[in-house]
Amino acid sequence: MVPTITLNDGVRIPQLGFGVFQIDPGADTEQAVGKALEAGYRHIDTAQMYGNEESVGKAIAASGLARDELFVTTKLNNDRHGRDEAQKALEESLTALGLDHVDLYLIHWPLPQRDDYVETWRGLEQAKAAGRVRSIGVSNFQVAHLDRLAAETDTVPAVNQIELHPDFTQDELRAYHRDHGIATEAWSPIGQGGELLQLQEITALAEKYGKSAAQVVLRWHLQLGNIVFPKSATPARIEENLDVFGFELADDDVATLSALDAGNRLGPDPDEMN
Repeated sequence: MVPTITLNDGVRIPQLGFGVFQIDPGADTEQAVGKALEAGYRHIDTAQMYGNEESVGKAIAASGLARDELFVTTKLNNDRHGRDEAQKALEESLTALGLDHVDLYLIHWPLPQRDDYVETWRGLEQAKAAGRVRSIGVSNFQVAHLDRLAAETDTVPAVNQIELHPDFTQDELRAYHRDHGIATEAWSPIGQGGELLQLQEITALAEKYGKSAAQVVLRWHLQLGNIVFPKSATPARIEENLDVFGFELADDDVATLSALDAGNRLGPDPDEMN
């Protein structure tokens, strides 16, 4: 049901997945992930920083789904940078998840003032060579960070996961991704469900297509080619967010949403996040 995108290393990733950021560890995460898998999601995005990898793993185990039916992403915590430390952190994540490999492993933040993301990336390259991850990528990297990886290492990131929504479209960074074969993943794809979804341009399109405002924005992402993983702990919303493949936005409506960009970043600036 969910289309896939082929990454630059040949691995195929479902274009829409389920995110667990800010879902409490324990029963809340287990129930949400279990509901998502039951609804048809096959791509789960977590992180060591979220503190809920173990709960994600329990939900996956309880689902009874074969491992090769699932695409699981996790991310390196900010206090685990460094070549050896990154590999140790990955092993801890695998133990928490109850898996022998993850499909995608990301450096969560570049932390440029620490100046260690290149060495950390080499640790991810080694983890991939050892078969502990299928693909490696980054999150919240800017053009300068990506250029440095290209100059000093041998592997182009498969993805860069960045804040991205109609109020913050990151055109320059997405263009860089296209030019260098890096897939764009969007976090906070619906602007954390706040004022963005109340904008008149979005509510008008929701009425036009007979869909929710969130569905319209998710459809915009998909038609731009972004990989997206909305988060919700509400069963009805989990199902609604997956129901975005039965309609298509007209080109001028995609343009209308793209024109909403006001450069409003909700999360930290990666150049300042340390």
